[in-house]
Amino acid sequence: MNRVTDHTGSKYPIIQAPMGWIARSQLASAVCEAGGMGIIETSSGEIDNCKKEIQLMSNLTSKPFGVNLPLLFLKDDSMVKFCVESGVRFVTTSAGDPTKYVGVLKDAGITVYHAVPSLEGAIKAANAGVDGLVIEGTEGGGFKSPVEVGLLVLIQAIKQNLDLPIIAAGGIVDGKGMAAVFAAGAEGIQMGTRFVSSAESPVHKNFKNKIIESGIDGTYILNKKSKPVIRALKTNLTKDIDEKGEMDMTALMNIKDLYFGGDMEAAPALSGQSTGLISEIKPVKQIITEIIDDFNTTCKSMGELKL
Repeated sequence: MNRVTDHTGSKYPIIQAPMGWIARSQLASAVCEAGGMGIIETSSGEIDNCKKEIQLMSNLTSKPFGVNLPLLFLKDDSMVKFCVESGVRFVTTSAGDPTKYVGVLKDAGITVYHAVPSLEGAIKAANAGVDGLVIEGTEGGGFKSPVEVGLLVLIQAIKQNLDLPIIAAGGIVDGKGMAAVFAAGAEGIQMGTRFVSSAESPVHKNFKNKIIESGIDGTYILNKKSKPVIRALKTNLTKDIDEKGEMDMTALMNIKDLYFGGDMEAAPALSGQSTGLISEIKPVKQIITEIIDDFNTTCKSMGELKL
């Protein structure tokens, strides 16, 4: 037990990332049942569907779960109100300033963690009153900061300035990675790519297989001189974007054709550098069990080291 498990109510401090369209009840409930913290996304903008997915969770698991609120993409406060009315107890906020809603959420008894890619962002979130932080290193997939700071450096820099509990995100797929970020000061981990390539993930097998086939150099960081900056798998499409040097949000318009239709050229396939560490599609329960076993073994062996 630590501050993260105290806040989430989950058995293990392993959080599933809130990937748009992917992080819904099928995957999130499997993570919860395996002892982790499943998160329902709302970044897809499909508000009614996301509300239904939140309601479905109580039918699929008795374990606690969370919801992600991407602040810049919220058209109004309806999703915030829905979380409060639905009895959600853990929320991660991202993509914006949490100040507007953190008070409302906390007054309702909801624990709030804010996702940040920088020390500056972490300090602002702490000043806004959040309960904890999700620290996103440049290794992770999806939307990124144009300033590339590695996860271990970022955790240590934030720990030197703040004493909030940290969930580390970016490039973690196993117990060794978990032990490394815990040594740096984290108290939990968040995984996206590893869960996207799990058996319970709803995405097409083509996407899962592409993750498995890709090495540690199998991704690009795209659009670094514009917005949005993303990390995605190397495909013909992303090679063209990389060579061109720019893209806009329209490049992601057909992402559901990639996720669920298996067309790997329909949109950039958001993934992290951890692709190079994933070699097999596994059930969520096996993934989490192996991570915890590996974490405990690694910590024990490190404790026996002497210099």
